[in-house]
Amino acid sequence: IQGESGVGKEVVARHVHLQSPRRHEPFVAINCAAIPESLLESELFGFTKGSFTGASQDKAGKFEIAGQGTLLLDEISEIPLGLQSKLLRVLQEREVFPLGTRTPIKVHARIIATTNRDLLDWVKTGHFRENLYYRLHVIPLLVPPLRERRNDIPALAHHFIDRFNKKNTHIAVQLSPEAIAYLSQLEWLGNIRELENNITRIALLSHDALISRAHCEKILNQKKAPFQSSLQSTHIRDWE
Repeated sequence: IQGESGVGKEVVARHVHLQSPRRHEPFVAINCAAIPESLLESELFGFTKGSFTGASQDKAGKFEIAGQGTLLLDEISEIPLGLQSKLLRVLQEREVFPLGTRTPIKVHARIIATTNRDLLDWVKTGHFRENLYYRLHVIPLLVPPLRERRNDIPALAHHFIDRFNKKNTHIAVQLSPEAIAYLSQLEWLGNIRELENNITRIALLSHDALISRAHCEKILNQKKAPFQSSLQSTHIRDWE
């Protein structure tokens, strides 16, 4: 699944899982870019007690935990080249060797990978193994950026307002049709993540139950600068 950051690649992966016969099995996600290289292998494949300093007990890896469900390898382009060869072997043989043991564990999970890069270009520059690319490139999905699917913005905006209202126990807020139309015109270079953050910002700083276009314009035009007003003069809704 390829797409810019914030477009909802993990949401697509979860939808695939929930619409499949595996939906009653685990959905396990691991962000390959967020885990140090020295730990990523043990997180994926697991380890046995005593396999390295600090390994006080056996630990199952993500492949084993996923069972017959789905394992999401988020930002797979960030996996180091050395580990890519081990991952390729797992995908080919359908078995993993936890660190510290020569006994393989069979794995049965469906593998879904996401990336915000063009992996083929990453292959050409030597950052990604070509054989691993073609092993993963079975059913490629491209998630367009939010600016190319503006018709999704009203539904997303209402969803984020509803989520805000569930956490806000005071006055519920709603977006006016004019506010929705204004939000639908914006570029949202940060995609759905940016939209969600700004909807929360608008709702937190709203003075009225019905949020107007003018209110959205005022708040969003301030987003690149810190607020000048003090907390005593600025109305902010309680937020958990």
